[in-house]
Amino acid sequence: MQLTVLGCAGSFPGPESACSAYLLRAEGFTLLVDFGPGSLSALQRYGDLYGVDAILLTHLHCDHMLDACSYVVVRRYAPGGPLPPVPVYAPAGAPDRIAAAYSAEGEPVDDVFTFYSLQPGTFPIGPFTVTADRVNHPIETYGVRVEHAGRVLAYSSDTAPCEALLRLAQDADLFLCEASYLDGADNPPGLHLTGGEAGEAATKANVGRLLLTHLVPAWAGEASTVEAATAAFAGPVDVIRPGSRYDL
Repeated sequence: MQLTVLGCAGSFPGPESACSAYLLRAEGFTLLVDFGPGSLSALQRYGDLYGVDAILLTHLHCDHMLDACSYVVVRRYAPGGPLPPVPVYAPAGAPDRIAAAYSAEGEPVDDVFTFYSLQPGTFPIGPFTVTADRVNHPIETYGVRVEHAGRVLAYSSDTAPCEALLRLAQDADLFLCEASYLDGADNPPGLHLTGGEAGEAATKANVGRLLLTHLVPAWAGEASTVEAATAAFAGPVDVIRPGSRYDL
């Protein structure tokens, strides 16, 4: 299994990165996890515009799904003719949300996407075994655990501390975890993690490697976020970048 980072900026695109979007590849199958603003550009640089076999949207905040609207054009108006619908695993409101964002009239997009409603549980997507669980965020949001050939990637999506996050990350080889807020600041409750909280979750879940994502450069300093994470987690810690690849 290979992870490729398309975008990792938190809440809005940063000066050097699109918002959240990650490619997972195994056995010739490509799963796109989240599809935030700017990531369609990165898909053309680090992936294959027409090579996405399935999409998983962890929640329906704009910074995690908005480029799915632009992807309608890619697949509907491809030069060789419309492409077959791609499976999309997402919260139940995704068809209406994407249709409304794509056009003011709410034009259906079921010629481009075949939607499957995310629910807590374990299910296959291509060669992957995916476990989804609700995490601590103001709207319906799922963290995910992706397994293939005995290797495990856990992804927090957006969340404040919660037990579901620890269950998903337990003994994961890679823990892709958000760290949006600055430790020691007066942060809003029930929204996001700090670097220190990401490190604490990694320690409690006994993960192999912590990959920090969803940092917001305009809000918090990267160095202080890493310092807080490494103080709480003794294992290796990376701040991911667009184009970064990790082989599991």
